[in-house]
Amino acid sequence: MAVEPKLSDAEIASLMEIPHPTKEMGDAIYGQTKVFPDYQAEPGETYLGMVHGIVHESSVSFVAVLLAIRALKKGFDSSLYFFGIGSLNCLQTRGFPTVGNELFPGMRNENAQLERFIADGGKVFACRLGLALHGAREEDLMEGVIPCHPLDMQDAMIEYSRKGAIINTTWMF
Repeated sequence: MAVEPKLSDAEIASLMEIPHPTKEMGDAIYGQTKVFPDYQAEPGETYLGMVHGIVHESSVSFVAVLLAIRALKKGFDSSLYFFGIGSLNCLQTRGFPTVGNELFPGMRNENAQLERFIADGGKVFACRLGLALHGAREEDLMEGVIPCHPLDMQDAMIEYSRKGAIINTTWMF
């Protein structure tokens, strides 16, 4: 049996001030004009996303993956390098109560997008020290993720910089 909530006069007045909702599902609330050209990669151009953020603690890592996917679609030779706590994004063993299950919708979005990125030709690197600092095991990495020595992080940035890569560095904490 549903119980009707009792509203005060002030609560009713507040509800009646502005009609809710003012837009129907599917109505535009933002414009669609793209300000910058839709650039595509020129031959040999590269993109490197450096990720230090853990999924579900902020949008940092998820947005970094989506940007790398977009760069890949634009023709860039794209790679992602997960370091520090970001390395945990690359674990295949994410899920609850069992590996692969989602306790809530979207819990494994990061895994799905990384799988897509790798399948489409992107490279994913994960720092072994980042894994070790958080008790994660290298054998729990997703298929296709390349484990790296802690000293590789700086050299990866040097290598991609020397290639003239666009380097997008994200940081959380």
